[in-house]
Amino acid sequence: MTTERVIEAFEVRKNYAGGTEGAGLNGFDLEVSAGTVTGLLGPNGAGKTTAVRILATLLTMDSGEARIAGYDVRRQGAEVRRRIGLVGQSAAVDEILTGKQNLVMFGRLNHLGHAKAVRRADELLERFSLTESAALPASKYSGGMRRRLDLAASLIVAPAVLFVDEPTTGLDPGGRAEVWSAVRELVKGGTTVLLTTQYLDEADQLADRISMLKAGKVVAEGTPDALKAQLGADWLDLVVTEQDDVQHIRQLVDRLADGEVRVDGLRVSIPVKDRTRALVEVATLLQGANIEPEDITLRRPTLDEVFLNLTGSGVPA
Repeated sequence: MTTERVIEAFEVRKNYAGGTEGAGLNGFDLEVSAGTVTGLLGPNGAGKTTAVRILATLLTMDSGEARIAGYDVRRQGAEVRRRIGLVGQSAAVDEILTGKQNLVMFGRLNHLGHAKAVRRADELLERFSLTESAALPASKYSGGMRRRLDLAASLIVAPAVLFVDEPTTGLDPGGRAEVWSAVRELVKGGTTVLLTTQYLDEADQLADRISMLKAGKVVAEGTPDALKAQLGADWLDLVVTEQDDVQHIRQLVDRLADGEVRVDGLRVSIPVKDRTRALVEVATLLQGANIEPEDITLRRPTLDEVFLNLTGSGVPA
């Protein structure tokens, strides 16, 4: 994997008049290597959209520096725009036109000749598995198909960097899987992707590295596995059938827990250091209390738990 940096941001600041304290960006730093996917996560108001808009030259920073493919975002905006694509939260396709007509239209808008625009449309339809539906109006496409068409439209001129803002919001599991596959294909083709998402499992699936934002600053970054390892403890999850057993279990395992025991309905999650020893001890305690769990699982921390621990918010947005 190349170490060439194609997205760089240093001490970027952007404050909004009348905005709440901590809104905007307050010393935002980011480095993204070529040919990778970086996930940008943070609670509502953390600055994700502001960061993307500044990097895409849609918003001017108050101070700091940012470069795309070596070009200064503030001083060389035209050069930056020639090298980027942007996929917003809503599909930008024309519902009346067919899938192919949409792509040809985007090609013509990007100053391609008619013949070249048609060839490029055909290439992208095949790349995103849309050839069979090319003659259908976009209004007949499923949510996943529309987002794939939107991704294809953003690649008409094959940008080096693609900003993708919450690509699967509102899609069903099948549609999300389709978009995930499309993003992976983009990266295989050499495109660098900066992804904002409200789904932590999406970042876990797609991102080579993750940057977590809080109050306009990156508070943690690394691979998904490295971020999970920061929490240290493994987790022992117990699922019971009776609500009365939940509090009883909390009392039983309190001395074994390496941190706060969490309860979600009939699930009790216990942070533990020595996973094997903890499993044996908890099983012994449960047997002595005549509690038979429906399920018992040892696992590593999830990105949700990392996010909650680092940002103090349980809901990225």
